Amino acid sequence: MSSMFSSTIAAVSTPRGRGGVAVIRVSGDDAVNICDKFVSASKPLCEFVPRRATLCRITDKSGDTLDEALVTVFRAPYSYTGEDVVEISAHGGETLCREILSRAFECGAVAATAGEFTRRAFSAGKLSLTEAEAVIGVIDAKSRAALTLSRKNLDGTLSAETDKIYKKLVGIVGSVYAGIDFPDEDLATLGADEMAKKTDDVVADLIKLRDSYKVGHAVCEGVPTVICGKPNTGKSTLLNLLCGSERAIVDDTAGTTRDVVSENVVLGDVSLYLSDTAGIRKTADKVEKIGVSRSISELEKCELALAVFDASRPFDEEDADVISALKAAKDRGACVICVLNKCDLEKKFDEKRLADLDNIIRISAIDGSAKKIVADKINELLVGGDVANSADAVVTNARQHASVCRALDFCLSARDALGKFGTDIAGSELERAMSELSELDGRGVGLDVVSEIFSKFCVGK
Repeated sequence: MSSMFSSTIAAVSTPRGRGGVAVIRVSGDDAVNICDKFVSASKPLCEFVPRRATLCRITDKSGDTLDEALVTVFRAPYSYTGEDVVEISAHGGETLCREILSRAFECGAVAATAGEFTRRAFSAGKLSLTEAEAVIGVIDAKSRAALTLSRKNLDGTLSAETDKIYKKLVGIVGSVYAGIDFPDEDLATLGADEMAKKTDDVVADLIKLRDSYKVGHAVCEGVPTVICGKPNTGKSTLLNLLCGSERAIVDDTAGTTRDVVSENVVLGDVSLYLSDTAGIRKTADKVEKIGVSRSISELEKCELALAVFDASRPFDEEDADVISALKAAKDRGACVICVLNKCDLEKKFDEKRLADLDNIIRISAIDGSAKKIVADKINELLVGGDVANSADAVVTNARQHASVCRALDFCLSARDALGKFGTDIAGSELERAMSELSELDGRGVGLDVVSEIFSKFCVGK
């Protein structure tokens, strides 16, 4: 990849806008020489003590001062990218940042692409691919739990677990091929029973890693969630309660919500892509009918359904239609929580009608304390334990999860092959599992996958 990174790049690494400090980062073989052309100090940048900030003048083409800034030189390989890096901490302002960055370009740097600094760090072996993904996770974290998981993966928790499993596979596969390639040598090779035992150990590790995605997905990616029910059960009131603002119109008139109202919400450790939908019922109203159709569509693709029932009204046919749709959602794997609302009023709803649906909570959505009841139930179902204090590795995105699942499939295939075809075929399947783990942490990942991952980064990171 050296030819890909032959240029010296520059970008503003702090958010755009007005602020106290902005950081302009320059990275590459020629970073020090380029910055020397517009950074004025008592000595050349090549003589700066590495990793020590020095107050300097930043000058324009005429030698006039643009700003006084702290300049820090990082020498390869002891930098974020593994290259020579110069970081200029100037006063924050769009015009000033633009002028300093323009000087870097005039003196020989080129504009960094999205995520290019971190991609160079990955290429230099400073970060594994899962650690690089954790960088954007730290930046984008919407909750303390998401920050905690991303920080752990940036520290190498997931990478270390992947490496542990990979080494176990290397030991198994190495023994198999030692017997094949050197049959006349007195080498200690694994028998079928021992190979099966060791493969089972790897399978257990991969299942644990696969299952951790339930937590990683809920915390870091977010769960598509629909609030559903028949009209006038308090769905929009619940949305407003969870959002902490008047996000949806609330009125006693049934059918107020005609379209899907969406909002991103963090409840405890869980991030939700929350959608309030039109009440599910049979209607002759053309517009409301479209809304009901969209409600059903949202319910068919959601991962979590908050089904709202009115505790103050008797069970009716419309409730039965909602329950039928909820059972279908549950059958395809969605999590369903039945929210029995308006419990501050006289109860008339027959809860036995919800017997086929688990997870019933009772609230009054006009009571602020109801938010915690809903949040606690969601966190119990989707997270369970203490995210902050768990030492376990957690898969946090769909790419990682897919690689783990494929590796697990190959290991299960190897386990099956042992009984049918012997160690040779099983060893071949385990090699394919190793390949999947290599793609997970970046050892054997394709260039197109790497490009897709880093395209999600901001410029300057």
